[in-house]
Amino acid sequence: MSVWADRRPLPEVVGRAVEHEQVCGLLDGSCLVTLTGAAGVGKSVLARAVLDEHLARHGGTVVRVGCWDGLAEGGLTDALAEAAGLPATARRTGTQTVTRGASRPYEPPRAGPRPPRPVGSAAVAALAAHCAEQRAILLLDDCDPLLDECAQLVRRLLRAEPALRVVATSRRALGLPVERVVEIPPLPVTLGEGIAGPAVELLATRAESAAPELLVAVCEALEGSPLAIALAARQLDRMSLPQLAAQVAADGPLSYSGPAPTARHTSLYAAHAAGYALCSPTDRRVWARLSVLPGDFDPWLAGCVCASSDVPSPEIDAALERLRRASVLERVREGNDAPRDARAALPPRYRLPRGARDFGRAQLREAGEESAALRRFRQACAALAAEAQIAWQGPDQQIAVCLVEDEQHNLDAALTRPPQDADDALSALEIAVSLWFQWGACGYRREGRAHLDRLLLLSRGDTPLRARALWLAGWLAAQEHAPGAAETLLEQAWAAAVMHADADGLARIAHAHGVLALYREDTGAAVACLEEAAGHRSRDPWFGPGPAHSRALLAIALSAVDAEGARATARRAWESRRSDGDFWLYSTVLYARALTERAHGRPDAALRACRKALAAKKLVGDPLFIAGAHHMLDGLRREARAARKGAPAPADGGATRWWQRGGSVRTAPFFSRLRTGS
Repeated sequence: MSVWADRRPLPEVVGRAVEHEQVCGLLDGSCLVTLTGAAGVGKSVLARAVLDEHLARHGGTVVRVGCWDGLAEGGLTDALAEAAGLPATARRTGTQTVTRGASRPYEPPRAGPRPPRPVGSAAVAALAAHCAEQRAILLLDDCDPLLDECAQLVRRLLRAEPALRVVATSRRALGLPVERVVEIPPLPVTLGEGIAGPAVELLATRAESAAPELLVAVCEALEGSPLAIALAARQLDRMSLPQLAAQVAADGPLSYSGPAPTARHTSLYAAHAAGYALCSPTDRRVWARLSVLPGDFDPWLAGCVCASSDVPSPEIDAALERLRRASVLERVREGNDAPRDARAALPPRYRLPRGARDFGRAQLREAGEESAALRRFRQACAALAAEAQIAWQGPDQQIAVCLVEDEQHNLDAALTRPPQDADDALSALEIAVSLWFQWGACGYRREGRAHLDRLLLLSRGDTPLRARALWLAGWLAAQEHAPGAAETLLEQAWAAAVMHADADGLARIAHAHGVLALYREDTGAAVACLEEAAGHRSRDPWFGPGPAHSRALLAIALSAVDAEGARATARRAWESRRSDGDFWLYSTVLYARALTERAHGRPDAALRACRKALAAKKLVGDPLFIAGAHHMLDGLRREARAARKGAPAPADGGATRWWQRGGSVRTAPFFSRLRTGS
């Protein structure tokens, strides 16, 4: 018969079938199994459920000790002996006598590692022999405050009785060679398209007749944390599910609380406070400062935000790993060292879950460091955007796209969080300007315009950066078929460029006017403006489309009226490229060739060029261009079949350009494409 020494009722487990089976399998063949995971993820609940099933099959008993349950330092062996039913309430453990009494309320232990106290060999041997005789399994629950002491005791118990079975739960592993570690993740919210996951099942048990989409929204906001879901579900007694969904989706701390077996689990704050108390001062500062990062991050970004006089840069990587081992951070991507090809090397990426992030933000605010950390975060994002801009204009356009996609949550937050002052607003504007290629070349024109319109209102000074932002907003408006807004913005940009004697800016303005003319099918004006832009020698090759792209658009403008001129211009545009990895330029040049060959009765040649243009453009994106190229391919295939049969070409609007595909403009939010880096 199964007997629990502490005789507590066993809780039900939801959504842990895989982990349950894994722990059961390890328990059959391993002497030490440790369940690790973040605060409130359900380690203890799962351990007790596994042991209950194990004992139902094999008999015996379980001896459980909770290391956070008022247990005095150095009293672990004595507590286990008492729980196992060995005689004597007061026991001498090495150099200290500890008397077991009523449990004390939880008090956060002091930070830093503590050396384990010596334990008498006779007491350990007696405990091991007793457990072997009773076929008892030891459950060391919540080992974190006594981690070193637990590791030392388990090592000595297994040395005295190798057949003993020990199960431990902790936010970090004990670190013994014989240990088998099972990491317990949050509950999945969904299991596929339209299939609710265990997190939704857990919440549904508390919400009657609930709309599935609201249950999913709540569980996604709570990131599948069983404790967070249970605490939030208790709010349904005083609010409706739609109100709960709106509240958890709002940006702010999840401060729900309710009854729980331990004080640590009455709220998310208390659960994370327990782990925070065990961290070193350096790890506490890193944890708090990381809370300004809304998404996953790499060590470089963490260093930019966390490094200061009290946290030296060389210590950041080690602190990240310590926090990961303590189940505070999640590692969402392993590092990929590639010494022979530095471009292929990928750093690890981490993520601070919402509960830990909310707790860290409270500590940061209490320390008076929130404003400085937010400012460092935005400056770091400005550096990231500048790095992506440089990669785009070099041979690494795909790397630039991956970098922006990797940092999508961080860049979005840096662009949308309200600036603290004028300098902070300029940092945000700098990010938007550096990402010009993302807006204009990769298909996010609407999102770019929204950011620029808002940030231009906050940046009133006549600076070169604002002049660039005005041009960029006008260029995007031209591509968005908004000529009125485009002309107004370009007029302001022209005045700023003249004031700053910015010849490059004047050439970019001519390019944007060429785009406007091209889109309204004014070939003469388009040719004049694009020739002016193409004839300029750029002094700043990192920002904007540049002369080569002006020539590529000029070839498109000439495609229907001057075949030889269009072919020569397209060839010259490609010859003036900065690198062979400019897929944006390559796709535009090939599209110009396809238009030229089609307009002059060579559908087979046009078909080949259009296929290549589409393949090149897919490497960097732009749904509008891709949809237009697909439309052209369909028409070219029909024309090619008709030409081979000697039939007249079908009249299907063959002159349609990609920008005339009005129904293909993006409506999805910023950075909504599938992520490529993690």
